[in-house]
Amino acid sequence: MLWYDEPADDWETRSLPIGNGALGGGVFGGVARERVRLNEKTLWTGGPGSSQGYDFGNWTSPRPGALDGVRQLVERDRWVAPETVAAALGQARRGFGAYQPFGELVLALTDPPAEVTAYRRDLDLSRAVASVAYEADGARYTREYFASAVDGVLVARLSADRPGRIGFTASITAPDNRTQLCTAHGGRSILTGTLHDNGMRFESHLRLLNEGGTRTDHEDGTITVAGADNVVLVFAAGTDYAPDHPTYRGPDPHDRVRRTVDAASAQGWHRLLDAHLRDHRALFDRVRLDIGPQLVDVPTDDLLRGYPTAPPPFRRALEALYFQYGRYLLIASSRPGTLPANLQGVWNDSVAPPWSGDYHVNINLQMNYWPAETTNLAETTGPLFDFVDALREPGAVTARELHGNRGWVVNNETNPFGFTGVHDWATAFWFPEAGAWLAHHYFEHYLFTRDEEFLRERAYPVMRELAEFWLDALVVDPRDGTLVVTPSYSPEHGDFSAGAALSQQIVRQLFAHVAATADEVGDAAFGAEVRQALERIDPGTRIGSWGQLQEWKEDRDDPANTHRHVSHLFALFPGTGISPRTTPELAAAARTSLTARGDGGTGWSKAWKINFWARLLDGDHAHRMLAEQLVGSTLPNLWDTHPPFQLDGNFGATAGVAEMLLQSHDGVVHVLPALPGEWPDGSYTGLRARGDVTVDATWSDGAAREIALTTGRDGPLTVRGTLFGGDFRLVDARTGTPVPHHRDGDSTTFTAHAGHRYVATAR
Repeated sequence: MLWYDEPADDWETRSLPIGNGALGGGVFGGVARERVRLNEKTLWTGGPGSSQGYDFGNWTSPRPGALDGVRQLVERDRWVAPETVAAALGQARRGFGAYQPFGELVLALTDPPAEVTAYRRDLDLSRAVASVAYEADGARYTREYFASAVDGVLVARLSADRPGRIGFTASITAPDNRTQLCTAHGGRSILTGTLHDNGMRFESHLRLLNEGGTRTDHEDGTITVAGADNVVLVFAAGTDYAPDHPTYRGPDPHDRVRRTVDAASAQGWHRLLDAHLRDHRALFDRVRLDIGPQLVDVPTDDLLRGYPTAPPPFRRALEALYFQYGRYLLIASSRPGTLPANLQGVWNDSVAPPWSGDYHVNINLQMNYWPAETTNLAETTGPLFDFVDALREPGAVTARELHGNRGWVVNNETNPFGFTGVHDWATAFWFPEAGAWLAHHYFEHYLFTRDEEFLRERAYPVMRELAEFWLDALVVDPRDGTLVVTPSYSPEHGDFSAGAALSQQIVRQLFAHVAATADEVGDAAFGAEVRQALERIDPGTRIGSWGQLQEWKEDRDDPANTHRHVSHLFALFPGTGISPRTTPELAAAARTSLTARGDGGTGWSKAWKINFWARLLDGDHAHRMLAEQLVGSTLPNLWDTHPPFQLDGNFGATAGVAEMLLQSHDGVVHVLPALPGEWPDGSYTGLRARGDVTVDATWSDGAAREIALTTGRDGPLTVRGTLFGGDFRLVDARTGTPVPHHRDGDSTTFTAHAGHRYVATAR
């Protein structure tokens, strides 16, 4: 639980977030004047109909030979300035748009108290309920807020322990970059309008349901309640956005929003809350983490402030909370049927948010979903896959018009309107590898679930089309005859060149995924073509003159470079091409590069480094990076900050903690692979390993004492951990009988059966 002893005075740093994927709310907890910032994830400027015009990022006029000309420059000069490439291939961005705040719900108390005591504002992660409580004038007042994914609404209840004490005026305000009309009748406030920029229609309904007292509608759309025992507020909103290329418009939202609010209002508070709790807990309660925290009865901002010098039990309390907060935020900002979590999840208070509040696909969108599979939230990936699927049609146009290739492509950032082309920010406009990186999530989902239908119907078609693009895009490097990406760029520094490590590692990983599954889905001929290219492609994993993993094909890494991007370590994480066990020389080179880059960086960068160090099996350094993120890149409400606020760091850090406790990327379920010394005793339940395996573990004095594996598929299963290097007992929990197994060092292999739970205990 996050809790505070005073109201929020700033949205970014102190408001408490609730969300159901489509809707978001930021609760301030003011007494006399409560504020809840409101968001609806499809409310965007830009796109078709934008006053600036819109071109999907595709060239507005043909540029014959432009890409070949840049390739010739790269081949001749080896290194080409980003400004030169942007001048040849980029263009000014038109109509890209930005994620918009929906508005703000304000509850102004009719008779605010002169004095308040026992104030508390909190967010219960296990219930996904934000609360405000205080005492005034001899009564205890309580407000509760939640966002229901089941019923598609935000819900609030104001109550007191004495009758007739609830009185306020409710209003919804919105920014002035839109036409808007607010009306009220029958206890319902309706806000309708269109954005000035693109004509996108939006609508919200707010119903007030009071027990006792009176309710008065006003001509300006506000509603006043007086003398009530309690009041329930039900809010829904929508737009006419639809993920349909090229128009991205659907039906007017009025009927949908009205039906949603009416259906939810008919259920009443208790049924709405019960359905919400059951839905949220079905996801959140799958994973529990106990790293020996001491229960600390201090506000969360004080806990964060005192973290650097606090005793270990207090530090562990914050670390465990931060881990689960990342899971909470993913549940709240990515549910089926909605857009995926953007740079700010679903929360935003500005008409011009940082980086447009968009989808950066040179790591940020991908990082949002790193914890989805490992922390048992696979359902949250649905919006990501829907979004990427919707990029294929506009991306095919960009692939054809800008590259002359088959398949599809998306570059450095995108929006809900199929922006797959380019703009002209020289150091962040060109990243055609983005689609291949996004496809890695499809393949990972298949590995974790072993869902053959998903592989056949969704993952493989996406990967195949991307492989077609890269089969057309790769060129022969005259330096050594390998296939390379050119021009390629290592985000977000250096010059353009041929065969930068990140480019090669991503495309090689894509080809490996296609090659591994083509025969399985009956596409053997294409699989053979990809395998031939895979044998020729430069792997992007060269070791340089000072023992580093080279960021570029030529050895020009500067050991004093501490840039926040460490993109050339993609093959270490989230890729699988570098491992201390299977490629120890490359792992050592990655460690050298990572050490040289240092522990600094922005929030998301530190989060990536947690995962890097965990994959290098260095739990103490991974923990150090977690501490760095908490000390230097975390706001009082525990949101990650770049600065400013963006949520990828929360998600990346949660994934990093999971990587410290469980890994399975090399085909073996490795339990406690990077356990830090600061967590000598603890347990977890519900983490997920590839191969459809759910893992529980208990440890003490830094060593596992019990490991339980619940398997979803039949077949051999290999498990690694210190427990298996000593004397242990392995039983099938269903039958209570010992399980035959073969031990090899600190690993053991046995035949698993679907639905069985296997428990290994140290003797």
